[in-house]
Amino acid sequence: MAEVVANKVETLVSETVNGDVDDKLIENVSENQNDDPVKKKKKKKKKKKAETDNTEDGEKDEDINEVNDKLSNQKLENGEPAQATGEATKKKKKKKKGGGKQQTDPPSLPISELFPDGNYPEGEIMKHPEVKDFQTAKDRFTDEEKRALDRANTYIYQEVRQAAEAHRQTRQYMQNYIKPGQTMIEICETLEGISRKTINEKGLEAGLAFPTGCSLNNCAAHYTPNAGDPTVLQYDDVCKIDFGTHINGRIIDCAFTLSFNPKYDRLLQAVKDATNTGIKAAGIDVRLCDIGESIQEVMESYEIELDGKTYPVKSIRNLNGHSISPYRIHAGKTVPIVKGGEATRMEEMEFYAIETFGSTGKGVVHDDMETSHYMKNFEAGHVPLRVQKSKQLLNCINQNFGTLAFCRRWLDRLGQSKYLIALKNLCDVGIVDAYPPLCDTKGCYTAQFEHTILLRPTCKEIISRGTDY
Repeated sequence: MAEVVANKVETLVSETVNGDVDDKLIENVSENQNDDPVKKKKKKKKKKKAETDNTEDGEKDEDINEVNDKLSNQKLENGEPAQATGEATKKKKKKKKGGGKQQTDPPSLPISELFPDGNYPEGEIMKHPEVKDFQTAKDRFTDEEKRALDRANTYIYQEVRQAAEAHRQTRQYMQNYIKPGQTMIEICETLEGISRKTINEKGLEAGLAFPTGCSLNNCAAHYTPNAGDPTVLQYDDVCKIDFGTHINGRIIDCAFTLSFNPKYDRLLQAVKDATNTGIKAAGIDVRLCDIGESIQEVMESYEIELDGKTYPVKSIRNLNGHSISPYRIHAGKTVPIVKGGEATRMEEMEFYAIETFGSTGKGVVHDDMETSHYMKNFEAGHVPLRVQKSKQLLNCINQNFGTLAFCRRWLDRLGQSKYLIALKNLCDVGIVDAYPPLCDTKGCYTAQFEHTILLRPTCKEIISRGTDY
């Protein structure tokens, strides 16, 4: 009897290997036989099948990536954002991250650990607008010389993309974190703490590019709380969050506006639309004044009703976007947000902060309130200092900020004390410049949206673009 069962098992094993066995029959025989060779063979079959499935999935992934690349190139030629979508995007991102590390909540892991291969997410890609009498956007994308130049600058792209990803992850968390009832100091210190971790702060090699702006209502820019500031965020406030990150001086300057009362939605919509218009109009060989005209036209096509009264949304004419260079947030060229201004043209490989400000007031800002923002003058030469405290403070600024902007809270954090007279002395002799808050008329509301763009030789990359805005 045992011999018959053994022969039957051998037959089933042979059939299992050939893939022609009845599963129920195997189970019945296995119950009558303590030795389970059939089960072992069955497991091997599943493993073999899994290996086959993995091979097929790998081939599918490669096919999807190939199709996705072709689709991206086709979209770029049509002037649309070249971004992957759906499952292909998820697989591509998963492949890029490598190592299997996922960001924590709140973000605390450096971006460099999430992308150990050094390939950071690309921003939104758009073609350059066609400019009369200049090389067309299509020529730039297909020109082999431009493509070679684009490849030669990859290391620059990766540095600034790393800074952009740190900015994205920080701001997306903060958009859900910030709530009425929090103090402005709490908001700023939480944001800066997360940003320092994601950028993996390291002296002047990586860190925050300038203090967190959290200007409220009629204040449009350059407000961050000094120590002891009791200001609390209210439900009816319109708050502009403007902060920057950098890797080796490659700066991301990006801002958004938060409001909790839906009555301000129209104001925010106007400014976001104007910013996107400016981004679309920007490109190599484009005149700066033409961008300003396009922005103003869109911004001032909006109006908002507040408490039964209708207000036109105005571009704040004495605020503007600007070019950016390494360790220099304002590099010399300005991008107006109203008609007029410079006829200077944008150039290849320039970085720009395209930012627009809308207001329900006069559309003009002036210095107001207590100063918190400071920055060393980029062009300041050697100036002899007589006061020892001023020398010590300048040494601290050089070591920690260089020519990047800073605020009084950051000096406090570094252990500096009783420095206000020394700081004023550095401002008086022209080594450091003070940037007081900029405000429109009291009682009005202002909003801001901003992105950093790079004019690559072949295309335009909105580096700081995210799923949020």
